[in-house]
Amino acid sequence: MSAPGSRRVLVTGAASGLGAALTAAFRARGDEVLATDRVADSSVEGGIDLVLDITSDDDWAAAVDAVRERWGGLDVLVNNAGVAGGGRVDRCTLEEWQWITDINLFGLVRGTRAFVPMLKEQRSGHLVNVASLAGLVHPAGMGSYNAVKAAVVAFTETCGHELASYGIRASVVCPSYFRTNLMDSMQGSDEVVGRVVGGLVERSRVTADDIASAVLAGMDAGEDVIVPDEAARQAYFLKWADRPAYDAVMREQAAKLDALGAS
Repeated sequence: MSAPGSRRVLVTGAASGLGAALTAAFRARGDEVLATDRVADSSVEGGIDLVLDITSDDDWAAAVDAVRERWGGLDVLVNNAGVAGGGRVDRCTLEEWQWITDINLFGLVRGTRAFVPMLKEQRSGHLVNVASLAGLVHPAGMGSYNAVKAAVVAFTETCGHELASYGIRASVVCPSYFRTNLMDSMQGSDEVVGRVVGGLVERSRVTADDIASAVLAGMDAGEDVIVPDEAARQAYFLKWADRPAYDAVMREQAAKLDALGAS
């Protein structure tokens, strides 16, 4: 069993990026973490504890068994693993849509479905689903990514309502661009979008450690929607405070994409 006062946490995609930062942040607070990733090779301090491909029902079943054997229960499930993708509506193929949906949405749904019976049984727990600012604000050229991340936001809210009577909380994390290796997973036939998004990630001054710290603070504060960085908060505020101005910014960005594609 976990030590008194510590939480039992499972993190997906813990080998690098935000997953590694979250793993380190939880452990620094005295929490016990089962760090998982689809590959065993990892730079995470202490290494990967369990190989977990989030698109595999068998792997999720094995993760539930591992948690029961190790701790007998789970306090926090962090659905962090995901990939980058996108492309303008006439450039992004249906195969690309299916790929990103199976990982970024169905992977998270599989994990939630696998662990909810345990959380209901113990009548406690916290689901933390990593979405993106793209789940709240929808820039041009990112239709598939925007759609799956918006679905993650909606799914998390639904879980929060549905599971509240069991003592289970649900939070969704919606960061803007921050420095990470997420772009290593970027796929898509629209190369212009890939270059633009890659540049935004590279120029960001926000680190994965910054986001991880804000996530834990948001969890402590009981936030259902955690918007962890200032750029994300400003963009989200603009959307609901001044919709015409927001639309103008989004359409200007769309025009710039088309101009880059024509050059």
